[in-house]
Amino acid sequence: MNNLTDAIKHLIIINVIVFVAPQLLQLDFTNMLALHFPMNENFGLWQYVTHMFMHGSFAHILFNMYGLWAFGTPLEQMWGKKKFIFFYFSAGIGAGLIYTLVNYYQFNNLYELFINAGLNNSEVVSILKSGSTNDARVVGAISQEQFNEITSLYNTPAVGASGAIYGVLVAFGLFFKDAKLALIFFPVPIAAKYFIPVMILGDLFFGMTKYSVGNVAHFAHIGGALIGFIIAWYWKKNEFKAN
Repeated sequence: MNNLTDAIKHLIIINVIVFVAPQLLQLDFTNMLALHFPMNENFGLWQYVTHMFMHGSFAHILFNMYGLWAFGTPLEQMWGKKKFIFFYFSAGIGAGLIYTLVNYYQFNNLYELFINAGLNNSEVVSILKSGSTNDARVVGAISQEQFNEITSLYNTPAVGASGAIYGVLVAFGLFFKDAKLALIFFPVPIAAKYFIPVMILGDLFFGMTKYSVGNVAHFAHIGGALIGFIIAWYWKKNEFKAN
């Protein structure tokens, strides 16, 4: 069993505290710490960091912290604490930025439908905040599915360390490509060099179609994987060693 390395130990402790403390204190920090859409009044730049320490359920934090420990430990042992922390936050912040860019692209396409229907920006924002409208201009210009999509983009914040974990997972696959991995619901060991690309392609498929199960930030996963790959590939190519 992997030893609990220093950076990973502290990251897990912080995640657990941020998950448990609001429940014990009966406080909700979602508006402050979760990653909101930039046009939302609750958005703040610090959320690109703080959303990484928030989780929506026990299963969510359990799987993320397990992934951090299982795949991050050998990386921290190889790179050292400071370089692993840099990598982890780079992947997590990069995941949030790419997630925002994709959401903005999707949002803007739908937003134009409102503007073309004759609404101004303040009217659109008011409708999106409420999540419903009987305005004839909107009803005639946008389908219910499109309306649900844009209100979800505007109102639903992102939480979780999954983007950073995907970065860690990709880095693990680059350095330990022949390690055998398996999913709980598909317990067949597969080499990391095959297993990880299939997972990322799955996120890409679900992110670009309507088949996603639940409210999963697939493009945050892809973003974290992309940033993690770039950094890990560069370090591996240049034999980036721990000091």
